[in-house]
Amino acid sequence: MEETISLKELMQVLRKRLSMIALITLGAMIVTAFVTYFVMTPVYESSTQILVNKASDDQTMYTTNAVQTNVQLVNTYNVIIKSPSILDKVIDELKLNMTTDELNSKIEVSTEQNSQVFTLTVKDTNPYMATKIANKIGEVFKKEVKSIMKVDNVTVISKAQVPGGPVSPKPLLNIAIALVVGLMAGVGIAFLLEYLDNTIKDEQDVEQILQLPVLGVIGQIDDQELNGLHRAGKKTKGKVETVGA
Repeated sequence: MEETISLKELMQVLRKRLSMIALITLGAMIVTAFVTYFVMTPVYESSTQILVNKASDDQTMYTTNAVQTNVQLVNTYNVIIKSPSILDKVIDELKLNMTTDELNSKIEVSTEQNSQVFTLTVKDTNPYMATKIANKIGEVFKKEVKSIMKVDNVTVISKAQVPGGPVSPKPLLNIAIALVVGLMAGVGIAFLLEYLDNTIKDEQDVEQILQLPVLGVIGQIDDQELNGLHRAGKKTKGKVETVGA
């Protein structure tokens, strides 16, 4: 016999476990907020933009081939700018206490499709250091590419600025995610506990689980009501004896 669960029964389960679901959700949000504000280290990013522009001796307008050549050079420069020949000089000039690989992990180079401009982004826990590194890499790259590629076609068109705030962590986003995850976990645990709970608590459980009709229900009387019944019984008995005498 197949068992079906109605929407009413689902709502009853949620109402019965509502306090537990609320506690799990609230706990997830509190833990996430604590980790976000007091454990995770803020990370800042600063970016500089570099233009690759093949010089033209006759100062004529750009041709399609010239632009395509510059776009191809961008892909090459993306590799060169993160190479040890550039980063080692940046480390020496800024006296950074890190290896080339560590500095490389802080750098991200991106470019739009068919664009002669690429963006160099540096991430660091110190916003001023991120800005200094980004500008220094652009400066060193512009100087060194002349000897590496034997060309002078690199221009820094936008210097890095000190960021106004961290890019990560994002407290509101993290807490919102914790709210959703905590709510889903609470609902899941509520239904799991309901599924594992095979105890019989009321007449509805008798009908649903044992498939038996309910003939009668014995009400539960607490101690206060029981004491009241005892006192009422004693008074009634005393009156009956008095009348009989």
